Amino acid sequence: MRITIFGSGYVGLVTGTCLADVGHDVVCVDVDADKIARLNRGEIPIYEPGLESMIAENRDAGRLRFTTDAEEAVRFGKLQFIAVGTPSDEDGSADLKYVLKVAETIGQHMGEYKVVVDKSTVPVGTADKVRDTLRRTLEARGADIDFDVCSNPEFLKEGAAIEDFSKGARIIVGTDSDAVRKAMRECYAPYNRNHEKLMFMDVKSAELTKYAANAMLATKISFMNEIANLAERLGADIEHVRHGIGSDPRIGYHFIYPGCGYGGSCFPKDVKALGQTAADIGYDAQLLGAVESVNLRQKTRLFEKLDQAFDGDLKGKTIAVWGLAFKPNTDDMREAPSRELMEALWDSGARVQAFDPEAIDECRRIYGDRDDLTLVDRRDAALEGADALVICTEWKIFRAIDFDNLRQTLRTPVVVDGRNLFDPEIVKDAGLLYYAIGRGESLNRQQARRAAA
Repeated sequence: MRITIFGSGYVGLVTGTCLADVGHDVVCVDVDADKIARLNRGEIPIYEPGLESMIAENRDAGRLRFTTDAEEAVRFGKLQFIAVGTPSDEDGSADLKYVLKVAETIGQHMGEYKVVVDKSTVPVGTADKVRDTLRRTLEARGADIDFDVCSNPEFLKEGAAIEDFSKGARIIVGTDSDAVRKAMRECYAPYNRNHEKLMFMDVKSAELTKYAANAMLATKISFMNEIANLAERLGADIEHVRHGIGSDPRIGYHFIYPGCGYGGSCFPKDVKALGQTAADIGYDAQLLGAVESVNLRQKTRLFEKLDQAFDGDLKGKTIAVWGLAFKPNTDDMREAPSRELMEALWDSGARVQAFDPEAIDECRRIYGDRDDLTLVDRRDAALEGADALVICTEWKIFRAIDFDNLRQTLRTPVVVDGRNLFDPEIVKDAGLLYYAIGRGESLNRQQARRAAA
């Protein structure tokens, strides 16, 4: 098939590249000329395992092209995927200006029947707005051209997006059109051979499914963080609790890891947007508000533990930070817990020495050059001259540690683990003060004060 993808960000690049990889002819269009120039030079603006080589292979084979020419792109594909950003507006709702601008652009240039596919994460009712925008634009041209609009939400995890696209559990399409069903079956046929993954439903249900899925996962995370905070105060170990409840098949082990809060481009934005959608129709979605509130509070826990360890006096201290991205296998720092921690440390007069396998450049882009921020290219280099260590992201490189060496390197034997990577007894046996999330021991101020002295 000939397919056009509007938007060359995370969703657009993964979608376009994966569809090209199974033989479709794909054009990705973006208004950012610099981004398109970089893609045409083989430079990838995001980090996603396996994506760079897949883009290069399909670009060299002629199945994948990048352009800023919207007119050419509209005329090229029968399927017109909209995969642009939907950032949070001031009230938390999804800002649809980019989505509707693309719809207007398609309406301005289309000369024959098109299937317009909402791939961006959008609130319920967006397909109607896209359809109205297309209709008005065509009427302004005096053009009578048929089209369909459908919803095809993405379910991609950063760090595993290619596998999620090619081996995902479901492919959801919201439509009431037989022509759309036929076109989307053809589009996804290469990914639908093993068993039937395509799920057709009405448009509004498809739109709501995406938000509901992310809100459910965010709810599981916030629930576990709430229980972890309770366990910490009761002297229980949340890791034992996690194993206990995860063994129940009705609950399972996925997304019940306690930590320092969720981040990224999806969960925070989508929980807010779904809550605002509820407010717009007069419904008080109390659980969604609680999920967001718990998550915002959880992101402050790392600084609180560290501040207690140093008896409220972090001025002049140097803190090593392992992990800047909101999760492993990405360079994405949007809404990352590391940002909350670092900004609180700077406000308290502390310095940060940070390492991340992929997010160093992104951190530099966000914060620029600062006297109180040192970015290093090795894990252990972040420890040199540091008063304490905080772990924000569960990269594999942080899992196997020489704790005796860590104890000797740190000026103060304080480790705050926001991802519960280690066995507390092993760390403590090495002479370190180890403070994790919900591991059954609240911070002992007297013990920490002696260590910091």
